[in-house]
Amino acid sequence: MLNRRHLLAAPLALPLAAGAQTARARTLRFMPQAALAVLDPVFNPSTIITTHGFCVWDTLYGADRQMRPLPQMAQGHAISADGLEWRITLREGLRFHDGEPVRGRDCVASIRRWAMRDNFGLALMRAVAELDAPDDATIRFRLRRPFPALADALAKPGSSPCFMMPERFASLPADRPLGVDAMIGSGPWRFIAGDYVQGSRAAYARNEAYVPREEPAEAMTGGKRVHFDRLELVWIPDGGTAAAALRTGEVDWVEYPLPDLVPVLQRDRNIRTQVYDPNGFLGFLRFNHLHPPFNDVRVRRAIRDMLVQPDFMQAVALPGDWQECHSMFPCGLPGAMEFPAAPRGAAALDRARAALREAGYNGEPIIHINPSDFPAVTQQGRVTVEAMRAIGLNMQPVESDWATILARRANRNAPAQGGWHLHNTNAPAATIANPAVSFVIRMNGAQAWPGWPEDPQVEAEVSAWLEAADAEGQAGAMRRLQEKAWDSVPIAPTGLFRLRTAFRADLSGVLQAPSPMLWNLRRG
Repeated sequence: MLNRRHLLAAPLALPLAAGAQTARARTLRFMPQAALAVLDPVFNPSTIITTHGFCVWDTLYGADRQMRPLPQMAQGHAISADGLEWRITLREGLRFHDGEPVRGRDCVASIRRWAMRDNFGLALMRAVAELDAPDDATIRFRLRRPFPALADALAKPGSSPCFMMPERFASLPADRPLGVDAMIGSGPWRFIAGDYVQGSRAAYARNEAYVPREEPAEAMTGGKRVHFDRLELVWIPDGGTAAAALRTGEVDWVEYPLPDLVPVLQRDRNIRTQVYDPNGFLGFLRFNHLHPPFNDVRVRRAIRDMLVQPDFMQAVALPGDWQECHSMFPCGLPGAMEFPAAPRGAAALDRARAALREAGYNGEPIIHINPSDFPAVTQQGRVTVEAMRAIGLNMQPVESDWATILARRANRNAPAQGGWHLHNTNAPAATIANPAVSFVIRMNGAQAWPGWPEDPQVEAEVSAWLEAADAEGQAGAMRRLQEKAWDSVPIAPTGLFRLRTAFRADLSGVLQAPSPMLWNLRRG
């Protein structure tokens, strides 16, 4: 079996015939961070599905790099003097891929389906007295109380964005994933159902009917101009093989090359690398709060205080591309509080062992689920397993492909009956930047992100932040929220890191954003 260095030294592929060269030049081949095994971004808001979502669907508002909501499908909106009515007007000429116009009622159904599973959406709908479409070009919100962040909710950049779908699909239950037949949106790319191979390959054709906005593209906003005829998402499980395919030109863009291969790629004049998102990613260990021993807050606190963040960061990022971050929000973003790091070492390990004894832990198997094909997560998971064994936990790591891990992560059963105790992951900073968008901070039990933490005090401060009348009130709620969440420990942060993305040097227009923006790209 070839090792990575052999793969990177592999000779170039044989030249293509003239017709094949032309077709290849008009095709953008992208290797994402994980396999695309689920297609519904409402049912499962992981980053790869959100990437697919932004190709197929569009949003009423988009978030720019400063997280400001700007009109996207919307032409604009009007708010009543008392703040209790919003009227959003659609841009002219919006059409779904099947040729049907985008109507107000499609958007109303899409917002309702999204809000069933998204915490920001849930918060919004609690403030809504009535949501309807007075005509085909208008969406109307009648509110019980002012909700100034309404546009922010509709512009949410990830986990999960509020994509606009045809009413017939948006009316389907949100607790069951949409299938290939429902991949009809109004976005810049059309999904090619016949070319989809679950967990391996997806293909899209340029949406000839798409009318981009006039503004320059920036993150999720502006003109989404497509300059290729075809887009292919190609999953290559081995990082060395993916890097070799990039060097030979078999793929144009690798979302996350393995960190140890980045220096090799940087020496290749045919490859360019850049920081994927300057705001970075917050890595963290997620506890299952439903089952012992991690339903005991003493255990969660002790583990949070024993994790050595550099061990995790050095496993996934290059020197200079990471920092310690003892916070519930990504460090460096507005309002994020950093808490003093507890002393690590032998004393911290002893505290963790004592907490486990006090919680009644007696050597039961601890199930840690970890994707084997997601490098930015895989290596952190392996560091966790070794750290947990050091405090006496009987670790039983379960590694599998990303799709299988996602399915198990959603299982609320006891770990011995198909559930889990621990898993590692990360989130783009912009997707967890404040209490409204962060799935990490929410502790609303059965409605929370997998792990299902529950703390009414934390939830009360989230509501206080959303409902604050002024900046001072919001700042106070933000501070109290972080203090309570740090004490309740929904997650244990493992550090903030910046990943580098790599693409062919003749590919221009690569945007920096929380997830890949597969438009604004040209060859040459």
